[in-house]
Amino acid sequence: MSFYLETIRSLVAEGLLDPKAQTLVVAGGTKDRQIMLDAGFTDVTISNLDSRMTGNEFAPYRWMFLDAENLDVDPGRFDQIIEHMGLHHCGSPHRGMLEMYRCAAKAVLIFENRDSLVMRIAVRLGLVPVYEYDAVACNGYQYGGYRNTAIPNAVYRWTEREIEKAIRSFDPAHEVPIRFFYGLRLPHHRSKTIGNPVLRLLFKMSLKPFSLLAKLFPSQMNEFGFFLDKGQRQYQPWVDPATDALTRDFWRHGKWREPV
Repeated sequence: MSFYLETIRSLVAEGLLDPKAQTLVVAGGTKDRQIMLDAGFTDVTISNLDSRMTGNEFAPYRWMFLDAENLDVDPGRFDQIIEHMGLHHCGSPHRGMLEMYRCAAKAVLIFENRDSLVMRIAVRLGLVPVYEYDAVACNGYQYGGYRNTAIPNAVYRWTEREIEKAIRSFDPAHEVPIRFFYGLRLPHHRSKTIGNPVLRLLFKMSLKPFSLLAKLFPSQMNEFGFFLDKGQRQYQPWVDPATDALTRDFWRHGKWREPV
């Protein structure tokens, strides 16, 4: 079972995702369609920036032409929003994440690459790319890169801390529960695209020790999921729920003195 499907099923079992709820898949494709089917989701809209789509590719689900960085839907329009390995194609991956948060009523689940010490070493050695050339090459050198263009996108890798900071900045009135998930995906296919035979051999030799290290230290794994439980967010203790703002009375309930 894939890390993608396993994580969704785990959250469904906990009651944090609902297969019957209105679900938007951002930057979606045929893999997302299959995962939604396998997970038993029924009310799904798959969206992306691909002008080649006709709307029938994802049946029995709906399709919408949506820009992840500027979702043209009302706030809270969908109960839950899911994205898998698409935000790194954005000009601003953080903006894509925050758009998903804005338009979800209850939950956001995102899967992307994680920034770690091991990955930074791999990048420095040239074992993994900084830019995703193969995504464009596999789409006839016309699509699949930066904002689905022929320009190879940078492979943005995330950390837990930056996600927490971004959500706090976007929604400072609330404390939002965030959960992180870790998975391992060994990129055997990438060895075929490495032209230098020495680097190709070094890359293949590194997969086994990397697998062992990742199992010992899960945070070093290269698959990274983060779940934003918007439905369980709580007001900050210094925010008045009636006004969604800091008031004099709520300031006085805290540990701070009234400013002069």
